[in-house]
Amino acid sequence: MNTPTAPRRAAASPPGAATPVISRALPWLLTLGGGAGLLAALALLVERIRVLADPGHVPACSLDPVLSCGTVMATPQAEVLGVPNPVIGVVCFAVVTTVGAALAAGARLDRWFWLGLQAGVVFGAVFVHWLIFQSLYRIGALCPYCVVVWAVTVPLFWYVTLHNVRSAHLPVPGWAAGPLDLLARNHTVVLTVWALAVVGAVAQAFWTYWSTLL
Repeated sequence: MNTPTAPRRAAASPPGAATPVISRALPWLLTLGGGAGLLAALALLVERIRVLADPGHVPACSLDPVLSCGTVMATPQAEVLGVPNPVIGVVCFAVVTTVGAALAAGARLDRWFWLGLQAGVVFGAVFVHWLIFQSLYRIGALCPYCVVVWAVTVPLFWYVTLHNVRSAHLPVPGWAAGPLDLLARNHTVVLTVWALAVVGAVAQAFWTYWSTLL
């Protein structure tokens, strides 16, 4: 006599499983976002070299007292890890661009690689937000090329993280699955809120100067 067996419970889908556009768009986001960050870092590195060669050189990205790469370059924050920040940007964005191109060409990467990329984008996001704080509230100037780096680093962090969660490369505690799935379904809203928060912080930090131009 056969004993009836209990039906198997279906495995829960990882957060974001119903949002496949995240993973489909990731190769192009890495390629284009990494490329934009690489160009900005290269341009800033060239200006840094020109300033070192000629202390009287005014960088092309120094437009006024607020939008001034030259002011930012002269601060300790411009080489906080012992090398000029643009050097770090060139190396990191070159890796990101290469990974994006490889994925677009059909490459399949192991979990350890995705976790390494995750560590890289987490470092980038933390570093960028530290630089935002320093620029707004300590240095008192903005580097336009740095702003480009800010604008691409956060989406890279956000979509790599969502992909790793969606692909189960990152373990997700049960209590976090629902909120993460909601965030994945509204992934562009998260970025929009972040961008508005940064724009608001920039406007507040430099309002005294910009109000004189109105």
